[in-house]
Amino acid sequence: MKLGLIALFFLTAALYASVGFGGGSTYNALLVMSGTETVIMPLIALACNIVVVSGNVFRYWRAKILDFKRYLPLVILSVPMAWLGGSLPVSQKVFIALLAIALSFAGIRLLLNSFQKQQDVTGDNRLGPALTALIGGGVGFYAGLVGIGGGIFLAPILYFARWGSANAIAAACSFFILVNSLAGMAGQYSKLSDMGQVEAAYAYWPLIPAVFIGGLIGNYLGVFKIPEIWVKRLTAVLILYVALRLTLKWFSI
Repeated sequence: MKLGLIALFFLTAALYASVGFGGGSTYNALLVMSGTETVIMPLIALACNIVVVSGNVFRYWRAKILDFKRYLPLVILSVPMAWLGGSLPVSQKVFIALLAIALSFAGIRLLLNSFQKQQDVTGDNRLGPALTALIGGGVGFYAGLVGIGGGIFLAPILYFARWGSANAIAAACSFFILVNSLAGMAGQYSKLSDMGQVEAAYAYWPLIPAVFIGGLIGNYLGVFKIPEIWVKRLTAVLILYVALRLTLKWFSI
């Protein structure tokens, strides 16, 4: 495995952890660009996602921000749907298209968010339990299919719905990413086991310690003390660049 790929995973983990996400979409994109077999990419990306976002969840738990009872409607359908999405085989062209869409959305959202003043939006939640569960299920299915956690889609929905404070939404998204990544990885593992492809993913084990260390740096120390607004903008530019590269690759398939 090339050291450059390990370094890029380390950097991605640090950047994403610093803004409260896991980085699954970008891990997948980096694997696409490195020529990794499409079928094993989601399993690798989700494993890395779990390592990074676990640090976020632990931090929110220590700060006593997590509210597991309130998260039940979010995850009651997302977990089985993430597993279902992860267990379904998809072609390389479909996978790259779905991943490019996820990256484009993530990049644009982060870029716009970096120019907006973050405000608390408590007191007027527009989502009932049933609608929350349906939204969670839809995001979970997409996340499992592509090999991401889904938090980048959930966060703007919760902000629009005035679901809670900025910290409450960040904590909810971190927990959502973690449980969906676990469920999606279980589905991906089941699929790869049936195909006899699990062993091919083991060769990428050096990426796990790389994202673990990167996630710690991003989560607790920040990325070289750069203000969060510039971290978001830098991350957004990198994501959009990779999304463009994936889109061009999709046209060439």
